[in-house]
Amino acid sequence: MRRFSSYGPVNPASHYHVPREGLIERGLTQLIGENSDEGGHYITVWGPRQTGKTWVMQQVLWRLQADDRFDVVKVNLQIVGQDFVKTIQYIIEKIAHRLKISLPLSEDIEQFEKLFTPDYLDKPLILILDEFDNLSEDVIGQLVRVFRNIYVARGEQLNLPSEEWDYLLHGVALIGVRAVLGVENPRGSPFNVQRSMHIPNLTEDEVTGMFNWYQKETGQLIEPDVVKRLFYETRGQPGLTCWFGELLTEKEEYNKRRDKPIVMAQFDLVYRKATNVLPNNNIQNIISKAKQEPYKQLLFEMFKTTEKMPFKYDNPLTNFLYLNGVVDQEDDDGVDYLKFPCPFVQKRLFNYFSDELFHYVGQLYDPFDDFSDTITETSLHIGNLLQRYGVYLAENRDWLLKDVPRRADLRIFEAIYHFNLYMYLIKFLQGYDGRVYPEFPTGNGQIDLIIKHAGKMYGLEVKSFSTNHEYNKALSQAARYGQSLGVNEITLGFFVEAINEANRKKYEVVYQDASTGVTVKPVFVVIGSRKA
Repeated sequence: MRRFSSYGPVNPASHYHVPREGLIERGLTQLIGENSDEGGHYITVWGPRQTGKTWVMQQVLWRLQADDRFDVVKVNLQIVGQDFVKTIQYIIEKIAHRLKISLPLSEDIEQFEKLFTPDYLDKPLILILDEFDNLSEDVIGQLVRVFRNIYVARGEQLNLPSEEWDYLLHGVALIGVRAVLGVENPRGSPFNVQRSMHIPNLTEDEVTGMFNWYQKETGQLIEPDVVKRLFYETRGQPGLTCWFGELLTEKEEYNKRRDKPIVMAQFDLVYRKATNVLPNNNIQNIISKAKQEPYKQLLFEMFKTTEKMPFKYDNPLTNFLYLNGVVDQEDDDGVDYLKFPCPFVQKRLFNYFSDELFHYVGQLYDPFDDFSDTITETSLHIGNLLQRYGVYLAENRDWLLKDVPRRADLRIFEAIYHFNLYMYLIKFLQGYDGRVYPEFPTGNGQIDLIIKHAGKMYGLEVKSFSTNHEYNKALSQAARYGQSLGVNEITLGFFVEAINEANRKKYEVVYQDASTGVTVKPVFVVIGSRKA
């Protein structure tokens, strides 16, 4: 019986998986070459962590091993240090062991290059180096210069029979996340002869196919909405997709009755545990990268709701976060923007930063206050709750925001207020058994909060006020969000530096959306210390 595997390369014989034949064939063709008599290509195989780079190239390796025209060696560099001599000697030892030949342990770059000549090799060699960017930039630079020199020399000898070529290094695959691409090398990438092979996430059809395979093999049905929601939350990231598959199908606490279908209630439980309780190496790696400076400030900027940020691959901050699976890119009407890779990752980061900055929020209110206008055992008034938050923020901002991260102009990031409001709502609602859940339907530019209290669901969308034009757009957007939630009324909260009474009367007006029928109630929350 197969199972889902979320750590390391999958075993096709025992794990549910996606064949990814197109990628495998592409890798095979690249390394052998369109015309094998002219040699293969030297390629980089890249993508965010846990997208399946190693597994795809493992399949390529096995198919190459069945081709008698070539020798093929795959070397994993994960345990190699940062010393050049030790690195090349480790590679040499692995090649010698795999090919059952004797090779001298070179100590310099010239000697290492000579090992790929007919003096030492009997037939064309295809070399696959995994975890390549585990090496230091200096070691990477020296190694790829060797490969580049060999590639250029081969190109200059295409007029000769292959047996007269100086080198027998037929193809090279460097598997890594980012440094192999040379983006941090101030002198430019020394490996500018390579072709790039990107490993993408799984498609929705591929994810559905895996779970259909599970249903057919086990006989246990899965509600279609479960798989749709799983794909929505993970966007097909292989490691996360299979982790949720593992939790839903294998863990007895979530799949107690295997003779019954897996339904949305089970997914909701798994999702809550995955968000708040269960460890995951992929997520821990993402958080470890996201909390580092200066990357942290870029992510804070991404949580703002007034404008999207452009995606620039050659920006070192963007590149680092993109290739570590922390951010992604979207094409919006011909413009490339930054976005978070999937809702689940964005929620985990939102929860992490909220708790890191505002684990302690102080006293929320006077315990003798009358809350009947805001919350009772059976009702909740979101507008009045936001007004109470505004009072709380004004009374506590001096100590609460004293040490929070700030932009270059010393203004507080908009994200800080989102984190603080979220933690405030969590603490406030706890006493009434209420719950609040963040939602990020677009990956950027929109932060929605779902509040559940006394068996009812309330929607709250939060934005920063910028212009009258954006205000009107936000009203329509909030109405559509309310419609998607199935509610007739939604609150739209605006953070604003200051607002006078005249503008409150002008803008805090109930809006009835004609196309959806949803009522939108705007509420302004003052976050600045100055008066309008």
